[in-house]
Amino acid sequence: MVSMKDISAVCGVSVATVSKALNDQNDIGQETKKRIRQVAEELGYFPNTAAKMLKTNRSYNIGVLFNHEDYSGLTHDYYALVLDSLKRTVEEKGYDITFVNTSRRRAGTSSYLEHCRSRGFDGVAIVCTDFYSPEILQLVRGGIPIVTLDHLFNNVCAVMSNNVRGMQDLLTYIYKKGHRRIAYIHGADSAVTQSRLSSFYRTAAGLGLVVPDEYIRISPYRDTKGAYVETVKLLGLREPPTCILYPDDFSAFGGFNAIRERGMRIPDDISIAGYDGIRIARHIEPALTTLQQDTEELGKMVGEKLLSLIEHPKTTLVETLVVEGHVFEGNSVANVKNGKSNSKDVPS
Repeated sequence: MVSMKDISAVCGVSVATVSKALNDQNDIGQETKKRIRQVAEELGYFPNTAAKMLKTNRSYNIGVLFNHEDYSGLTHDYYALVLDSLKRTVEEKGYDITFVNTSRRRAGTSSYLEHCRSRGFDGVAIVCTDFYSPEILQLVRGGIPIVTLDHLFNNVCAVMSNNVRGMQDLLTYIYKKGHRRIAYIHGADSAVTQSRLSSFYRTAAGLGLVVPDEYIRISPYRDTKGAYVETVKLLGLREPPTCILYPDDFSAFGGFNAIRERGMRIPDDISIAGYDGIRIARHIEPALTTLQQDTEELGKMVGEKLLSLIEHPKTTLVETLVVEGHVFEGNSVANVKNGKSNSKDVPS
């Protein structure tokens, strides 16, 4: 195995100089650094990871806890983009990511905290899970640097999508298109759902909208079958809504199916809107109106905040960072006059 001593002998410099060059320190010249790195590559040098861990007291490995309730895994349209951004952010700083083995936990072999400690994770990003689980509470209180996505714990850093502002902007946009009978199929109970539902009611009250109880329905996130069933119920009302909001873009596909099975057209006969801004929803016809979340910024902020907690624990503030989204207008919400859609006014 090639050592730094071997490189120093070939280059005619000290081992300390070789170490500085390989660790990209700035107190040696660029030409010297370039020469040492070239020789190291030619000799087939690989850094001793175990020695580096002992010296820095870090594993340079980040744990990611991702356990979505529908078991969609990395095929989840929204979280896949967040996780990709997180991965690129930490890898640029020389860290690897490892997913926390949730199957191992379900088998009862160890707690999340024990598992993360045994793996030597420098920190853990909790992206999606049952945040109310006692095992999660144990993990966030276990002394490991933690950053959560879209959930708040006391004295834990969090990155939040602005769900309150997002729902406000989306509902206001639909109101300005002339809609007054607006239904909302929201997701199962969670901090995200609570924020969006409260914002929906508050925004509606501010706009002077009357929202009948039968206009508010529940269906799990990413559940097209549930969204289909609830859409059928809404369409069967004596006075059906002119626009239906869905818990997420994927669920809205269930609404598409229910509406088209009745021979109705979107947005000519009824309008719909989603939430998240997943890529595929822009390529259907009509393109889905939605609140597009900034998945790139969300993943980046989670990664940067976690690395700051790891590398600068004394000076990093425990805070909540908020990321804004924006309304993607699409073509699925029509202008409405006297309760009827006017497809000619729909933006192309």
